[in-house]
Amino acid sequence: SCQAEEGSPFNAPQFIAAFAKAAELGGAVGIRARDAENVIAVKEITRLPVIGLTKGHYKSGKVLITPGIDDVLRLADSGADIIALDATGRPRPNGMSGIEFLELTKSRIDLPVMADISTLEEALAAADAGADFVGTTLSGYTDSSGPPNGLPDFELINMISSRTGTPLIAEGRIWTPEQAKSAIELGAYAVC
Repeated sequence: SCQAEEGSPFNAPQFIAAFAKAAELGGAVGIRARDAENVIAVKEITRLPVIGLTKGHYKSGKVLITPGIDDVLRLADSGADIIALDATGRPRPNGMSGIEFLELTKSRIDLPVMADISTLEEALAAADAGADFVGTTLSGYTDSSGPPNGLPDFELINMISSRTGTPLIAEGRIWTPEQAKSAIELGAYAVC
């Protein structure tokens, strides 16, 4: 994941692209990048596939991954190889559920879609709705999944991988090679 928060001195396309190139040199096989201009910059410097996303917020202040279809289309036009979006059970500001937005996205673009989820039920619903990947990205960051405890959600990784054939990308609080290895051993297809 090559991202910088708003206000960070590293939040500029040239720095995000440099992070991505460093990740590639370190052995990464894919990049997760926020915003179309960053996706473009990363695609110019590396040949790795890019999971593109944007960020917005719910009224509660919690993060919303890729809020609208315009975001999806901009990311697709920027060269993103996969589009990540919030497929949690939280109603989006436009009233759609995460699953409805996933289905709309799949109807509008011909790219794989990664459903960022926080619970087993959300993962299974996203897989049933046609998600190409499910990611544990939002585990610990929704009311349904409780607060993060600083550790990867290995239990969720195990439950999802044992219940669906949709490739699972383990993401969230994975800080060490040992944690990444554990996620793969529990059935994750890839680790972010």
